[in-house]
Amino acid sequence: MADQSRPRRSDAPRGGRPQGGGRPTSRDGKPGSRDGKPAGRGGSGKSDFRAAGRGDGRDDAPARGGKPASRDGKPSYRDGKPASRDGKPAYGDRKPGSRPGRKDDWKRPVEDQRPRTEEQSRYDGPEIPEEITGKELDRSVQAQLKGLPEKLALRVARHLAAAGLIIDEDPQTAYKHTLAARARAARLAVVREACGEAAYAAGEYAEALAELRAAKRMNGSPAYLPIMADCERALGRPDRALTLAKSPSVANFEPEAKAEMTIVEAGARRDLGELDAALRTLEFAPLSSRSRASWVVRLRYAYADTLEAAGRLEDALTWFHRTAGIDGDEITDAMDRAEALEKRLA
Repeated sequence: MADQSRPRRSDAPRGGRPQGGGRPTSRDGKPGSRDGKPAGRGGSGKSDFRAAGRGDGRDDAPARGGKPASRDGKPSYRDGKPASRDGKPAYGDRKPGSRPGRKDDWKRPVEDQRPRTEEQSRYDGPEIPEEITGKELDRSVQAQLKGLPEKLALRVARHLAAAGLIIDEDPQTAYKHTLAARARAARLAVVREACGEAAYAAGEYAEALAELRAAKRMNGSPAYLPIMADCERALGRPDRALTLAKSPSVANFEPEAKAEMTIVEAGARRDLGELDAALRTLEFAPLSSRSRASWVVRLRYAYADTLEAAGRLEDALTWFHRTAGIDGDEITDAMDRAEALEKRLA
């Protein structure tokens, strides 16, 4: 029987949805002259000689500067480059790699035609829908972004908002949005938090754990502990999950967060083969609460699932029915589990 006791991402405690480093690829181009054309190594393109043929008056006298003049009195070479009939260089300082015959090729850096590296693609992130403005974020999240330059804050906010809107339907793309935000603002706790939650939803548990640890170091919040503990379970380290579950700050959690930690702790006990300890952990939780909140639904479901794993099938059937009775949104498959058990007990 699959373990159903791990917290689901949709119920895990989250802060605002969506500081990150990263370097954008700049447009590589050398400074041009005032007329918009590139300033070549030889000058502006006009002759450096004001009066060709000065000297002894002869047409074939060398032009000033010691360079031979052509018959029309204009220098035949300008800085060692052959001159055309109009006195301008026969070739300019076209950038290497540009295609001949295109007037504006010097403006097109060769780098622009190269494929994006993995780091650059991560920095760019997925395309953000135009209708997402960043104002969809909670005000507390927007307040934390105000320390960034305006344009940067807007881009980060839009990536975070885009991630928050699709995290349940497309967690992989949501994670990529948060990576793009982190590349720009990795020093903001809210960005690292969002990246950790998206990684958790996408099943990237090692990355999620690292991001949430970073967020916790930045703001000291213990709210990430339930997800961090479940990441430890997913990585095959139930003992570390239990250590996090025993953190003193858990006692001060709100009911929802405390219920999530209880579910994770019971799951870690099951991972270690301690079914009786798992049941005791859940029995100390408010299983009989009259609330229909999702955290009560999940507590009851975890208890029923553990009862079935322990071989107490009739008790498990009772609690699956009690779970289904308050699960109006059908966040669990309690009714299906109850029907399956009824067939087994018939």
